[in-house]
Amino acid sequence: MLEDSYITLRSDLADDLLANIAKCTPAFFENLVVELLVGMGYGGSIVDAGQTIGKSGDGGIDGIIKEDKLGLDIVYIQAKRWEGVVGANAIRNFVGALAGQKANKGVFITTSGFTKEALQFVHQIQQKVILIDGQQLAQLMIDYDIGVSLEKSYQVKRVDHDFFEG
Repeated sequence: MLEDSYITLRSDLADDLLANIAKCTPAFFENLVVELLVGMGYGGSIVDAGQTIGKSGDGGIDGIIKEDKLGLDIVYIQAKRWEGVVGANAIRNFVGALAGQKANKGVFITTSGFTKEALQFVHQIQQKVILIDGQQLAQLMIDYDIGVSLEKSYQVKRVDHDFFEG
């Protein structure tokens, strides 16, 4: 029962997060994405790990983040707050932007989803492009405490049989 309730609460929270993101500016969303990736361990701290660069004429790149704390490689970011699904053309444009930067790694994050063709396309290209849809984004935000705060915590305990056998 507790696990079912937890799954329901988490799903409702994910929906609430996406609804709040939809109300925010594109710049806020781009910053959120960088903050999430830093929270996931990329680059170290927000100060030296990543930055948003999205603006008019950004060349299809919304942000960059160091892959590790030493900055041995850079991961390029595309962040799209879309209501409709993202198609293969948007992914092709992002891959073109990566090629323009001589980059091999990218993350394309959207608040919506991806078409089947977009999902297939990333498996056919040389560059490593990770696609994160809205549901994955919300779950990652919950996992890494981005945009959420702890309201209550419950511990589920069991009998420690080793204690009684020793």
